[in-house]
Amino acid sequence: MLIIDSPSTNAYFNIASEEYLLYKYPKEDIFLLYVNAPSIIVGKFQNTLAEINLDYVREQQIKVVRRMSGGGTVYHDTGNLNFSFHTLLGTNDFMDFSQFTQPVIAMLNKMNVPARLEGRNDLLVDGKKFSGNAKLAKNGKMIQHGTILLNSQMNVLAEAIKVNPLKFVDKAVKSNRARVTNLIDYLPENTTTEILKQLLIGEMLQNNTGAGIYQFTEEDIEGIEKLVAEKYNTWDWNYGSSPNYNFKKAVKIPAGFIELHLDVDKGVIEKVKIFGDFFASRPIEELEKALAGRRHDVDHIEQLLSSTDLTGYFGKVTVAEILELFK
Repeated sequence: MLIIDSPSTNAYFNIASEEYLLYKYPKEDIFLLYVNAPSIIVGKFQNTLAEINLDYVREQQIKVVRRMSGGGTVYHDTGNLNFSFHTLLGTNDFMDFSQFTQPVIAMLNKMNVPARLEGRNDLLVDGKKFSGNAKLAKNGKMIQHGTILLNSQMNVLAEAIKVNPLKFVDKAVKSNRARVTNLIDYLPENTTTEILKQLLIGEMLQNNTGAGIYQFTEEDIEGIEKLVAEKYNTWDWNYGSSPNYNFKKAVKIPAGFIELHLDVDKGVIEKVKIFGDFFASRPIEELEKALAGRRHDVDHIEQLLSSTDLTGYFGKVTVAEILELFK
C-alpha cells in the first residue's frame, strides 16, 4: 500500500490526483490524505448551480470542483481532513462502506470519541454527522473517499451550500443536508488536522504489512497539474457536466417585475422566456434569442448584457439588475 500525504491544499489538484493515481498505479493499493483550502466538492451526478450559493461562493472565492464519484455536495476547508482509499475492485460488496471507514473509527475510538458508521455511508458521533463517504468503480479499481470534520467553519459551510430550492427543477441527485458537527468538540482543543493525519497514517502503517510512505514526484505533479488544466479547473467539467434542468427566477426592480425561465442542457441555455410587467420598445424575443446557446454562467452572460442596450427591452435598468435574474 502506498500512503500519500498530498503537499497541496488546492482542491483542483487534490481531486485531480485521485484520477491520476487511478491510471498511474492500476494495481497498487493507495491511501491518500489531503486538506483543501475553502472549496465545495460536488457529486458527479449533481447540478452544481442547484447545490451552491453562487453569490456567496464567488464573493468568498471558494473553489467549486466536481469529483468522479456520486453522492452529495460537501464543503472542505483547512479544518477538514480528507481520506481516499484505492484498491482493486475484486468481489467486495460495492455498497459496503464499513471496511474503509474502520481505520477512521478505530483511530477516533482510541481517542475516546464514540464514532460509528450509521446508515449507508456516514460516520456519526452522538447522532451528528462528521464524515460523509462516497465511492466509484473505474479502470478495475474502487475508490472510497470521505471527509473528517475537525474544526471546519460551520457558518461558511451553511452559507456556501444554501440555495433557493424554487429556482431549479431537475432530476439531478440532491444533497441531503444532515445535522453535522466538528470533532474538536470531542477532542483536546489543540488537536489539528495534521495531528489527525499523522495518527491515521500510523493506524494504516500498523495494520497493513508492506505499507510505505510515497511522495509525489515531479512527474506526478506535472501529470496531476495537466489533468487540472484539462478537466478539473474547467467550466465544462464543474458546471457543464450538470444534468439538464429548468431554471426560474424573478426580480422586482424600479423598472418593473421581471421573470426568467431557462431550459438548460449540459450547462448551455437552450430555451429562454422572459415575462413581466416592464415596458419594452424592442421585441423581448430578440434578447431571448441572443441568450439561447450561451452558457448558464454569470460571467459569460454579463459579457452579453454589457454589450446590449437593455433599455430597449426593459426601460431604465442596469446590467447588475438584469444579471441578478441568472444567479
